[in-house]
Amino acid sequence: MGGLMIKINLDRVMLERNISSKELAEKIDITQANLSILKTGKARGIRFATLEKICQTLNCQPGDILEYEENSDI
Repeated sequence: MGGLMIKINLDRVMLERNISSKELAEKIDITQANLSILKTGKARGIRFATLEKICQTLNCQPGDILEYEENSDI
């Protein structure tokens, strides 16, 4: 039985928008360390307020950043 996983595509969206981690962290008012945890998929959750700020800053939808995929390795 496969596990379920949410894939984080924040790096790709940031690259498409030509914005650095430092710049995004400053604009959404979180630390670069917390942004890094989110980007690498190590975060256990994300506040809707943070997700809203990311989407506003990057001019994207939550689905551009978060992707559901089934993980058969688990």
